[in-house]
Formats: sequence, C-alpha cells, structure tokens
Amino acid sequence: MDTDQVWRTIDEQRADLADLLESLTPQQWVSPSLCEGWKVRDVAAHLTHSQMGPLHALLEAARSGFRFDPMINRLATGDARSQSEIVANLRAMVGSRKHIVGTKPVDPLTDVLVHGQDIAVPLGIDRPVPPVAAAASAHHLWDMRFPMQPAKRLKGIRLVATDADFAGGDGYEIKAPIREILMTLGGRPSAISDEVQAHRVV
Repeated sequence: MDTDQVWRTIDEQRADLADLLESLTPQQWVSPSLCEGWKVRDVAAHLTHSQMGPLHALLEAARSGFRFDPMINRLATGDARSQSEIVANLRAMVGSRKHIVGTKPVDPLTDVLVHGQDIAVPLGIDRPVPPVAAAASAHHLWDMRFPMQPAKRLKGIRLVATDADFAGGDGYEIKAPIREILMTLGGRPSAISDEVQAHRVV
C-alpha cells in the first residue's frame, strides 16, 4: 500500500468504527475489551490520543516517568469524556494526517484495525478487516521491536495468511485468515491461539 492508500483506509476505518461506537448501549460501552484491564470506552478513548502533539506527548511522558505503557494506560483509563464526545473526536479525525512524532502512517492503521477487533470481538460483533491493509499491518507488527516483539514471541512458528499476501516466521506452519494472524501478532487471543501456544518454541 502506498501512503495515500494507507490514509484512505484509516479514514474509512475511523468513520466506520465511530458509527459502531455511537450505536453501543451504555452497558456495551463499559464492557471489558480484549485489552487487559480496559473497557470498550478506554480503547475508544485511546484511539483518539494518536494525534497528540509533540509537546503534549512529552509532558504526558514526563508525568509517567517516561514509561510508555503506564502513560498509555493512564491516558486511556483516566479519560473522562462521554461516549458522544469520544465518538465525535474520533469522527473529527477523519481526513487528518496527523500522527505522533516518530511513528509512521502504518502505526495508526494498525491501531484502528487491531483496536477495532478489541472492541468488536468481546461484544460478539463481526468486524471484517480489509485484507490488503491488514497484511500491511501484519508485516509492520512482525518487524516491530518496541513495544512488542512478535517475531521473538512466536519463535518456531510460521504464519501464512489464506486470504492476503502475508507470510512470516520459520518452523511449524499455521495457515489462517489475515484477521486471526493480525490479532496473534498483536498479542490478542484468536482462533489460532491454542495451535500457536502448542507449537511455539519457548
């Protein structure tokens, strides 16, 4: 995917996810997500933090002792905005090309694809992912060294997508739809989690 395609997909995913979030009941809004310790509303709030300016990001990092995970968690769980405010903020991001300094456009793409599943899956909502975009995100995650290291975590496993152009790793081969591979690379439970756990090299 070229940069324009990446941003078009981000726009489509943000708009569609905003519609989904707007439709949730109050009970669904505060239901547990796939992100450990986060409710659906926390994940939604987190997605709106990706356009934070460099000075704001520096101040927030300092408040958390320059520790990445605690900063992200504090911002998401401490966001006091209402459902309608968070939805409006996410929808207002459509068309914007802002992203956190030091990241690439594929980072917000990966965020909206994976976090869209973090929200939808526990609610029993089927949310398909665009295969080409999901493959781009899967390649990005596979090469990532911080904060996740999926290639190290999945040592001894070769993942091959059945519906997209992605293959990564060496060892026991697992073929699956790109959505399941993307979630596995993102450290989430998926339809292939048991098979991965049984065959990865510890």
